[in-house]
Amino acid sequence: MPLEHTPQDHAATSDLYPTRRPDRESWQERRDPVLWQDWTEKAPITRDQAEAFERDGFLVLKDMFSDAEIRALIDTAAALRRDLAGSASDEVVTEPGSDAVRTVFNLETHHDLMERLSRDARLAGIARFLLGDEVYIHQSRLNYKPGFTGKEFYWHSDFETWHAEDGMPRMRAVSASLLLTDNRAHNGALMLMPGSHKSFISCQGETPEANHESSLQKQEIGTPSQDALRKLAERHGITDAEGPAGTLVLFDCNTIHGSNGNITPDPRSNAFFVYNAVSNALTEPFAAKAPRPDHLGHRAAPEPIVMRDGALV
Repeated sequence: MPLEHTPQDHAATSDLYPTRRPDRESWQERRDPVLWQDWTEKAPITRDQAEAFERDGFLVLKDMFSDAEIRALIDTAAALRRDLAGSASDEVVTEPGSDAVRTVFNLETHHDLMERLSRDARLAGIARFLLGDEVYIHQSRLNYKPGFTGKEFYWHSDFETWHAEDGMPRMRAVSASLLLTDNRAHNGALMLMPGSHKSFISCQGETPEANHESSLQKQEIGTPSQDALRKLAERHGITDAEGPAGTLVLFDCNTIHGSNGNITPDPRSNAFFVYNAVSNALTEPFAAKAPRPDHLGHRAAPEPIVMRDGALV
């Protein structure tokens, strides 16, 4: 039977990572493991890959999916963008002044192939190993950064937002981004600061009401200061998570990352799943008056994903 985890209040859950203070920014060392269990030969990744994830806070894995699988996923993503154009659903974000789809949340609920992908052992199985627990989907989305007009995403730690606005207690979540186009530095590939996941930047500035309505297009609250980012870059450097379509990028919830705008003709797209440990179920937000909508952070009692093996198609 699935473990039952329901949102808790703060009387039962201490705040290990206070943030969004009105008067100051601060740093603290991470208080959670990065790898939540020891590597064994049964692990879905190699020992070297596990050590690289612990050290850097991310992995870039190639050649895990067949050409047929990637082609089917690309075609499905294109069909979703076409069919959902102009949708009034909160789960669909369009480009400003256009019906063109920019983001589709709750991706696994919109197509059977994406649902199978969300449970695929090549994604969810690696997440389960890294987190040392059964996992569920905290958030999922289809991301599309169009050619010429794709906007940048400013530097941030996902955990800072998920902790402050969703009530995620601990750093026990991992993101899996499967590239559905070639991602290069010139068309806005994900940039990460290797090793930045081991420090938590407590950001300055209180959370505005309904902050998600603007932060999804341009995040301002919950981002480190330029001074902090400069120090992080000097300490850790910046890596571009480049690769052809079919590349899988996995990164820890606290890894500082962002992406440049895309002024090339080449669009950038990916299928994105956030896996959270079932033991890390959401509480009430730690630095917001109300939680974000469910399509941004699933608040129901989490049920472990039933893994699937074998080809998607």
